[in-house]
Amino acid sequence: MNTQRLTRRHTLRLLTALASTTLMPLGALAQAGFDHQYKAWNTLLKKHVRWLPDGKQSRVNYKGFATDRAALKSVLDGLSAVPKASFDGWSKPQQMAFLINAYNAFTVEIILTKYPDIKSIKELGFLNRGPWKNEFFTLLDAKRHLDWIEHEQLRPVYKDPRIHAGVNCASIGCPALRDEAFTATQLDAQLDDGMKRFMSDRTRNRVQGGEVQINNIFKWFKEDFNSGYRGINRLEDLLAQHAEHLSDKPEEQAALRAKSLPVSYLEYDWSLNDVGR
Repeated sequence: MNTQRLTRRHTLRLLTALASTTLMPLGALAQAGFDHQYKAWNTLLKKHVRWLPDGKQSRVNYKGFATDRAALKSVLDGLSAVPKASFDGWSKPQQMAFLINAYNAFTVEIILTKYPDIKSIKELGFLNRGPWKNEFFTLLDAKRHLDWIEHEQLRPVYKDPRIHAGVNCASIGCPALRDEAFTATQLDAQLDDGMKRFMSDRTRNRVQGGEVQINNIFKWFKEDFNSGYRGINRLEDLLAQHAEHLSDKPEEQAALRAKSLPVSYLEYDWSLNDVGR
């Protein structure tokens, strides 16, 4: 009798454990198995992205990426496989890192669809939708386009203007593509570093002729830099915070901090950020 009771208890425990494993939501399984360090994507970036000598711009070896197309496809497939239910359970830094990495990886992929016969990402597109409105990939359970990531998710949901130093549009005028993947644990430092490098690049942001000449990103997305993030209520607040990056001259830095310089915008360079340039 005692033996029968023990057997029944053992069987019940076994069935309960099996049921709990079997009924685990697929989203939880995907979340548990997802690599938040993005090791495969990081390896490709380390291999095919190079900083210029001054460390303020980078160039991409698209020919090398084309050679590693299978590895890139594996990265993209992994991103596409993440269910929205799993994504929704992540922390905000994990979500932001995922979206930025997805934007950059799928941007490389769309360039490769025409490379090497391409001089600018603006040459791409389908049915006059342009490269950013073309739904050419799947993300979080639906067909998506690059603008969905940037303008429907990253900008309105997370409200961090530094994302403009994270996403890369495959153009020389854009803030640099990093030679490493974004991760939740390093996200804050990576975005700060991206902004510093971008603002320090005198080909795209500078003080000259008694005015601040800055990249068109600050014109196109001015509202992002007027949002109050980290005390930045106006674009001039951002310029004041980056005074030492925009100029080496003490008098110009003082004028930037006093917010007394007029602002103009430089022509945007849409040329492909290919390593051959």
